[in-house]
Amino acid sequence: MADAQSKPAKIDFFFDVMCPYAYQTSIWIRELRRTIDLEVNWRFFSLEEINREEGKKHPWERELAYGWTPLRIAAWLRRIDMDLCDDWYLVSARALHENGLRPYEEATARELLESISAPSNTWDEALADQTTHDDVRFDHEESVAKFSAFGVPLIVFENGRGVFGPVVVPPPMGDDALKLWELMKSYSEISGLYEIKTPKTQDDLENIANVFSPYLKAREWRTVQTPAP
Repeated sequence: MADAQSKPAKIDFFFDVMCPYAYQTSIWIRELRRTIDLEVNWRFFSLEEINREEGKKHPWERELAYGWTPLRIAAWLRRIDMDLCDDWYLVSARALHENGLRPYEEATARELLESISAPSNTWDEALADQTTHDDVRFDHEESVAKFSAFGVPLIVFENGRGVFGPVVVPPPMGDDALKLWELMKSYSEISGLYEIKTPKTQDDLENIANVFSPYLKAREWRTVQTPAP
């Protein structure tokens, strides 16, 4: 029987390809996986839905949507192989947040899918299959109902505690990545602890704006933000 310490750590990581903060945190998680045995269950959250204005269509009622469409592709790939979902999140988010491309546009999405050796019919099948709406909606609604999610990144630890964040720009690498992991694990184990926050200085805001510049130039949507509870 394997020693308990040899078992991989497991987390659920809720993301929306649209979210620049979630992307930064996902880079930290990927760095962390190079150091520890970590199993990531990629799950979906919709900023379009959580911030939907009254009278506007739900994202699943649109033929194409900025964040929802890439998540439907992720859902279809996740059914085949979590690693494909993992790869799609990386390349689609990198395209948006580093290269200023739009992964919800068909031509861009097809190129990105080809780059990760996804099945050639992925775009067509994922959008033709109406149940991919259901997969994304299930994850999103569970995150809201069970963890009171209002945004991403949202990490759910093995003890069942959901934690918003960490919000890190830039993501820590090397030993600092492991330090942050230990901090987050400890945070998740302290009942009654809800928030620790470092106020952003003007220099911090300028640095974040610089990092987010490709995303800000590429986006075609107006930012609406639901206040954190």
